[in-house]
Parts: sequence; C-alpha cells; structure tokens
Amino acid sequence: MKATIWHNPKCGTSRKTLAILEETPGVEVEVVEYLKTPPGADRLAQLYRDAGLTPQQGLRLRGTDAEERGLPQADDAAVLAAMAEDPILIERPLVETEKGVRLCRPQEKVHEIL
Repeated sequence: MKATIWHNPKCGTSRKTLAILEETPGVEVEVVEYLKTPPGADRLAQLYRDAGLTPQQGLRLRGTDAEERGLPQADDAAVLAAMAEDPILIERPLVETEKGVRLCRPQEKVHEIL
C-alpha cells in the first residue's frame, strides 16, 4: 500500500505519524514536505473532501495569523487560496492512502486508513 504524508519535520505529531507509517509492514511511504512543496488549492480541496473535512477544519490556527486574517469564518475558496499561498496555514499531517485521507491529529488516526 502506498501512503503519502504531507509532512513538517519540525512537528512532533507529524514525525510520530511518519514513524507509524514507516514501521507498518507493506506500506510504501511518500513524504511531501508541504512547506517546501505546497499542494495547490484544487489538491487541498480534494484532500479535505476525501477526509470528510471542510477547509476550515484543516486550517492551522496555532502559530499562524489565520484568526487575524478572518480565515476561520471565510468561505472555502478564500481558505484554500490562503493555504496554497501560505502553506504554514495547513494543519498537519495529512495522510492519503487508497483507503482515504486523514488529518492525523492525534497520530493514531492514521491507523484508520492503513
């Protein structure tokens, strides 16, 4: 099974999720450091749809200016555009497998799609 993780190596939860993926037999892991290679708005929209989340639910508030920018109340298009432009606004880690997508907070949520 292939698993793609949108990863921030400075994030403990992201590192723990990556460790779970790497320790799971039969999982081929693709790591995307989303701060260096951010997904576009269309890709983010698809990931959130597949995860059953709204873009607002995937918005990182801690350590960002998202609230000051009014993003928690903004429409989906505005949130997705802001995330694509400034990927620090993307809550992490997002993991995608053939079984679906999860925002892995806490990291144990990754087991739902393995």
